[in-house]
Amino acid sequence: MSWIDSHCHLTYDGLADRIDDVLARAAEAGVTDCVCIATDIDNAAQTLALSERYANIHAVAGVHPHESGRVSPEWADRLLEIVSRVDVFAVGEMGLDYHYDFSDRVDQKRVFEKQLEIAAEVGKSIVIHSREAHDDTMAILRNAAPATAVVFHCFTGTIDEAMEIIEAGYWISLTGVVTFRKSDELREVARRIPSDRIMVETDSPYLSPEPVRSKRPNEPAYVAHTARRIAEVRGEEIEAFASCVRTNTIRFYRLPLENTAGVRPAVDAR
Repeated sequence: MSWIDSHCHLTYDGLADRIDDVLARAAEAGVTDCVCIATDIDNAAQTLALSERYANIHAVAGVHPHESGRVSPEWADRLLEIVSRVDVFAVGEMGLDYHYDFSDRVDQKRVFEKQLEIAAEVGKSIVIHSREAHDDTMAILRNAAPATAVVFHCFTGTIDEAMEIIEAGYWISLTGVVTFRKSDELREVARRIPSDRIMVETDSPYLSPEPVRSKRPNEPAYVAHTARRIAEVRGEEIEAFASCVRTNTIRFYRLPLENTAGVRPAVDAR
């Protein structure tokens, strides 16, 4: 039984300074690969350096909505150059965050829309961050009509929102929040996601799942705690669920790995 952490931030404080130990613990927990997400242009360089050093770290690059108000005039050209690389497997995380509003909403929408254009140009999957901004996020995605696969990472919304995402043909990725005591509605979401549209992530160093919550920064080794809780909710054997989410993650990101059936991912991740 093996796992892929489909979304983590290994360049962040608390993980980057002990990366060898983090990856060793991940291996012990059966986590063979990590998808490492960059959140701005400078962070993309750090993420790529890490992926070049470790074969089981796979880079994704984009501009987080928190950073939308601080982009440089040439940010879009630089991002296009980065995500055109064959060793960058998706564009993101991008989107809207109306909870913190660290960037003006006009800037968030402008940077989000431009990244969707870039993703369409390079033909790569899209990683969405959407917090308290569901309607605007969906409207922008509909207007952009992206031809590639879209995942709503760290989904914590309602059942109705989840069903709208699924009906649009998008994917949902769940974090340790699904293990929290008060997350009953999110567990119902986990139960309803179709088997070919679900992924599991840590979003480390944030959102450690039960039973390791608050003990140390979250890390890829903990993805199995979240996955076991989801499998329980879905009434699936853990081995079967592990196979499912591994195959899904390889397919979504078109990772150069074999899935559990021993088959390379198809080119079309939709």
